[in-house]
Amino acid sequence: MRASEGDRLIVHGHHVGEAARRAEILEVHGRDGAPPYLVRWDDGHESTFFPSSDSTIEHQPAEWARH
Repeated sequence: MRASEGDRLIVHGHHVGEAARRAEILEVHGRDGAPPYLVRWDDGHESTFFPSSDSTIEHQPAEWARH
């Protein structure tokens, strides 16, 4: 998994009807875009996160990452 600052991290639900969790990637701490990531969840909570197989990255256009 590779990400950049400003990308969105989505952790998909494990059960039918369970909502996905979403976060903005604030910092990339691994080499060449690899985890761990410092993320801000949609509820405002910040944490260091190591994505697993139930996670995907939505890459944002470069101009979005600057805002």
